[in-house]
Amino acid sequence: MAGTPHSERRRMGSWRATTLFLAVHLDALLQYPVAYLAAQGWRLRGKRLRARNRIAPLTGKSPRAYAYWTARREPDQWEAQAPAPMSASASITLAVDCRANPELASATLRSLGVAGARTPVLMIGDDGMRDLIDAQTDLALEWHADPASLLRALEGGPSQWLCPVFAGDRLASGALDRYAAEIHKAGDAPLIYADDDLQGPRGERIEPHFKPKWNAELFRHHDFVSGAAAIRLAARPRDASADWVRALVDCAIAETVHAPHHLPLVLHYRRRRPGPIPPQRTPPPPRIDRAAARVTVIVPTRNQLALLRTCLEGVAACGYSTFDCIVIDNDSDDAATLAYLADLAASGIAVLRFPGPFNFSAMNNAAARMARGDYLCFLNNDIEMPAPGWLAPMVAQAQRADVGAVGARLLYPDGSVQHAGVVLGVGGGAGHAHRYLPAGDPGYFDRARLPQFASAVTAACLVVAREKFLAVGGFDETVFRVAFNDVDLCLKLNARGWQTLYEPRATLVHHESKSRGLDLTPAKRARFEGELAALKTRWHTDRGSDPFHHPQLSRFSEQFVVHI
Repeated sequence: MAGTPHSERRRMGSWRATTLFLAVHLDALLQYPVAYLAAQGWRLRGKRLRARNRIAPLTGKSPRAYAYWTARREPDQWEAQAPAPMSASASITLAVDCRANPELASATLRSLGVAGARTPVLMIGDDGMRDLIDAQTDLALEWHADPASLLRALEGGPSQWLCPVFAGDRLASGALDRYAAEIHKAGDAPLIYADDDLQGPRGERIEPHFKPKWNAELFRHHDFVSGAAAIRLAARPRDASADWVRALVDCAIAETVHAPHHLPLVLHYRRRRPGPIPPQRTPPPPRIDRAAARVTVIVPTRNQLALLRTCLEGVAACGYSTFDCIVIDNDSDDAATLAYLADLAASGIAVLRFPGPFNFSAMNNAAARMARGDYLCFLNNDIEMPAPGWLAPMVAQAQRADVGAVGARLLYPDGSVQHAGVVLGVGGGAGHAHRYLPAGDPGYFDRARLPQFASAVTAACLVVAREKFLAVGGFDETVFRVAFNDVDLCLKLNARGWQTLYEPRATLVHHESKSRGLDLTPAKRARFEGELAALKTRWHTDRGSDPFHHPQLSRFSEQFVVHI
């Protein structure tokens, strides 16, 4: 049904969607029986939002979740993104690289007809491929021996846009009309990139990649564009011999200050994708300017001597040469802790006494005002550093002119993910990306392990330039005393053009209990609900979609699962 118009697919898929919906829930019940039944228990008690928050991660992991989505959700998405009638103001040339899989080219060419191909299709391949393929299609084909000759032929031509695909890949029905409409809307964008999925062994659609809006830092580590984009023809790449599509993408981006534009529709059904850069080849963070890189580490505490000692020992062993430390004491009354704090003060570590009700924002703001460092590292006292070297990459990123807050990857003691950036809109507020992801799992298209821009990060370990922190007023100690102060800070920095960045090369252990929040007192619950309501009011997190997430990924799951 890949080439079937989407209005027809809606009619054809309604009965199938119902069957798949039941199958997806059965999969969840069989795979996670205790969690699934507990979630249904919340539903029976009238707690529908809580139930949905518990069920979404379970159903989203079903092997049939995407099949349900294509039957039930995709037609709605296509209708919502329907292009307005327009003239052929954007001429898009199609190019098919047949060199790796010439035997699959006929399937690609069949899809180009329903995709809206109107101009001669440019082909890359040798004479033997030409003889094989020309007889299998009615499309007008123009052959070139290599990418360089194809790009030379395009110079000075009427077409301003190129859509390269690889033999075996297929395009969705009307794909080129969607690209043309988006080009018309996007103005000066150097390229338009779309979502894609893979073709399974029987031609079924699997493994969708629902992509973020443009994320330049993520693109440095993972090419989520090449082969699923329409590219404005700019200067010709110097070397178009090997990875010519990526070279064309890089050249188009380099020619303009405008950002690439995301078209949130699955337009490409692919045989394979470019993979993320292996960890050993990940581009390093920028170099640190040692002349302006003094860091003040700020650690609040109340008792919890064992945790505090472990944290400060990790700070001392971080391998970073220019830092000082402020410990904020919020009414510790344990004798051993008080003795330890006295020893710290005697050794030259600043101890700031901050009595009274716990106000995370106020105590950290007070420490920031007395800090001597050009950069601030806010650190929870229950953070453990399994290895040195975590602070330097965070400071290096925080020194960038375009970066505000920098957050680390945090793991639970069992190695599962506690924080890999913050996603806005989860549960109506914000949630930790990839929370509870098993140890060693790279996450959704490797995003748990790759540096990238994010909407926010947690202040359990956060580095920011002191000047930028003070410029936005620091943490809001009136509205966000305990919860969401870090999210609010990041969003204030983002609004000033200082983008939040997730830096997983800094990986720490956070001893926060996985069950934390379930035993809140009524007063604490009321405070939390008030701060959540304030976040929604100020930043509208209950509306819209996080730009670094996707509307078709569930807003009820901190793991990146398809919207059921």
